[in-house]
Amino acid sequence: MFYCVSVWSLAGRLATRPTPCSLYPMQPVRVIAFDADDTLWHNEIIFERVHERYRELLAHYHDTATVDRTLFATEMRNLELYGYGVKGFTLSAIETAIELTEGKISAEEIRILLQQGQAMLRHPVELLDHVAATLPALAERYELWLITKGDLRDQERKLEKSGLREYFRVVEIVSEKDDATYATILQKRNAKPAEFLMVGNSLKSDILPVLALGACAAHVPYHLTWEHERSTTLPVAPGRFFALTHLGELPPLLNH
Repeated sequence: MFYCVSVWSLAGRLATRPTPCSLYPMQPVRVIAFDADDTLWHNEIIFERVHERYRELLAHYHDTATVDRTLFATEMRNLELYGYGVKGFTLSAIETAIELTEGKISAEEIRILLQQGQAMLRHPVELLDHVAATLPALAERYELWLITKGDLRDQERKLEKSGLREYFRVVEIVSEKDDATYATILQKRNAKPAEFLMVGNSLKSDILPVLALGACAAHVPYHLTWEHERSTTLPVAPGRFFALTHLGELPPLLNH
């Protein structure tokens, strides 16, 4: 049985023997929630490939740094309007292209940007290593949830195409992942922070908000991280934060 532990070491994350977390009575973890993009399946690498073609398209107008900086600023400005996902990115890319070319971008070039966005939405869902074996094993012992942000239709499509839908008792697709969002979900589902473990690749969205509520979190990094999701803040949560190399390390951690 897995508990929050009172001794924590980032470097020796699997080397300590679990003991009941001092913040709670002896309450085992009952619910394990997973992020989706770049935790269960590849996502950011798809955006990065399109970014490369986008830079090439605008190369005769501006250098790479200017294109990247302006596009990111546009995405952040539009985030409240469009939310996360391919559709918002595509609209921001078109707006940025119009701005950087001073309106000279052609209809054909805009058509290319639209086609690239549509291709992203049609892209096959490719699971990360260890996911296909880990989820079925955990589903036999724990209640599994999926908590992800992004475009509702696109996230639903990816989940269905992933072949993983049957393992999740709860699916929450939200517009933002912060302390308030997680607190609302836990309250709605009658789950206590002491029995909740969140697994994800983003420190900002998957780890820090959950730790702030007093729950446990396991970080599984992806080799690419969108600038908006980067965090220089390292978690300080003795016994509740665990750093994994890949998802296959999660069952041994829970069984330790």
